[in-house]
Amino acid sequence: MSRIGKKIILLPTNLSTQLDGQTIKVKGPKGTLSRTLPVGIELEISNNTIAVKTSGNTKTASQIHGLSRTLISNMVEGVSNGFSKKLQIQGVGYRSQIDNKDLILSVGYSHVVKIKPPEDVEIKVDNNTNITVLGIDKELVGQVASTIRSVRPPEPYKGKGIRYLGEVVIRKAGKAGKGK
Repeated sequence: MSRIGKKIILLPTNLSTQLDGQTIKVKGPKGTLSRTLPVGIELEISNNTIAVKTSGNTKTASQIHGLSRTLISNMVEGVSNGFSKKLQIQGVGYRSQIDNKDLILSVGYSHVVKIKPPEDVEIKVDNNTNITVLGIDKELVGQVASTIRSVRPPEPYKGKGIRYLGEVVIRKAGKAGKGK
């Protein structure tokens, strides 16, 4: 049995949960999320707690036990607090801006790159170089941040590109000087 799957999820008082067959719906101040649970996973919802159980002793149920608990925990965290990912742009002339809700990136290409975020995700830009991706779905926030980073990943020689805040880029020495 999974150690993570055994942990009980505590629900804040301002959340409401609804279980309909294998679909759980969590509603909070930030929005609503729903997820269909795989076969072999059962939920026990009682006074402000959710316990994730496996039905039967199958291999697949035990494999997805911890995953299911973590996904539900992330749903609860998302609708109550939300998630954010921060990125920063480094490089001379590299900058970003918001046009309507779209992100416009000028990162050394002959054209600007336009990224349209999904409806549940919001993108903010500070000082033309700091990008913040906000949303209630952790998976979607991470995917949008990854898409933004993949436009111009940091290169190892000068460190130019888009990186996550706090990401360490290992630098290479480059070419050695010409010998005589």
